[in-house]
Amino acid sequence: MRLPVNGLRRVFSRENLWALVLCLIVLAVILLTADSAPLWIYQGF
Repeated sequence: MRLPVNGLRRVFSRENLWALVLCLIVLAVILLTADSAPLWIYQGF
C-alpha cells in the first residue's frame, strides 16, 4: 500500500519530525543515565 506524496508530507511534517527527534533524545538520555541496563533490553536474547 503506497502513500501518496501528500500523505508522506503530512506524516513527515516539521512538527512530527521535531517530536520524533525529541522522543529519541529523551529515550537516549534515559538509557544512558540508568545505573544498570534494564532487563527488557535483553529479554529477546
